[in-house]
Order: sequence, then C-alpha cells, then structure tokens
Amino acid sequence: MTKITTVKQVLQGKGNAIWSITPESTVLEALQLMADKDVGALLVMKEGKLAGIFSERDYARKAILKEKPSKDMLVKDFMTRELFYISPDTTIEECMALITQKRIRHLPVMEEGQVVGVLSIGDVVKKLISDQDFTIQQLENYVLGEYGM
Repeated sequence: MTKITTVKQVLQGKGNAIWSITPESTVLEALQLMADKDVGALLVMKEGKLAGIFSERDYARKAILKEKPSKDMLVKDFMTRELFYISPDTTIEECMALITQKRIRHLPVMEEGQVVGVLSIGDVVKKLISDQDFTIQQLENYVLGEYGM
C-alpha cells in the first residue's frame, strides 16, 4: 500500500520554524541570518504579509554581479517576487511536481492567508525517500509472509 504524506505531516516532524527578513533589510543582514540559522532562504515579510523569498541563489545570480558591498544592497532589489506556495493538505508528490515544474527550491506553506511553515526541496526529497523505503518494506513483508521465506 502506498503511503500518502501531506505537508502538515512533514511540518509536524520538522517543525514550523519560519525565518524571515524585511524587504528593507540589507543583503548582508539576510546572509548573516541565513548563516546563523543554517538555511538557504528567508521569507521576505512586509507588514505581516509574504512579499517574496530571498535565497542564496538570488544572491549568487543577482546581487554578487552588482559588485557593490552587501551592506549597501537591499533585499527588496534581489528577492524573488513570483511566489508559489502550498497548503498543509498538499501531498509531498504534489510538492515535488511543483518544485520540478517551476524550478524552485522553497515552498512557503500558507493557511488562511498566513505563513505556517516552509518546505525546502531537501525536505521533500527526504520524505519521498522515506515513504519509498516504507513501501518497499511493506512489500518485502508481504512477499516473505506470503511465501514463508
């Protein structure tokens, strides 16, 4: 039997920690917070609302090319504004499809207009592998039980 896992279940296991920064923060502040929290992206929040995502990829592909000090650049000038998000009821398979189709690495989890968590591509892959291992174990148990091996 295939195990269907939802985002809500993954968040229960990993936690709902949300690391964020404001659009007016400097890129240096964002990089420091990412390093301190050992994360690859921060949600960009403005007045309690999700305004974008700032990631290591945004820094590497956009900010570093400006050749200005990170303390003089603002997050709002480099953050990703086109957001794709999921709900707690979204399945892990749906998350992987969205990540693959949109070529993104982080998915904010929204419920009733509020951010309740974030899943990274690593979270999704880890859970998919875990679910596949569970299915394989169940199949092995079935075969061994069926044939008494």
